[in-house]
Amino acid sequence: MLSRLLTWLLAVPFGAVVVALSVTNRKPVTVALDPFRPEDPAFAVDVPLFALVLGAMVFGILLGGFTVWWHQRIHRRAARVGRREAARLADERDRLASDLAARNETAPAAGLALPAAGPRRVA
Repeated sequence: MLSRLLTWLLAVPFGAVVVALSVTNRKPVTVALDPFRPEDPAFAVDVPLFALVLGAMVFGILLGGFTVWWHQRIHRRAARVGRREAARLADERDRLASDLAARNETAPAAGLALPAAGPRRVA
């Protein structure tokens, strides 16, 4: 509930600012992607200023998200290896428990069974 309230408290003012920016900055600007001939660029496009600003913001958000995702790959890999190791150890534990149960069933009652687990004695 609190996160939903915080989302609304942040999203509504941010949305209002984006709408105000879009309405007030509708004039086109020329984006030239030729640094060697700025007076006669090989590629130039006219876009509204708000589209340029919002596009740059979206590009920055996507680039930042990709960068964080890329740098977290080490942690995801370690977690994946840890999950595999935990599953392998759980399978081994189950196999050893079933072997022990089978051994306890087939062992004669002459005291060959393993003792029950109890408190450890420290010497």
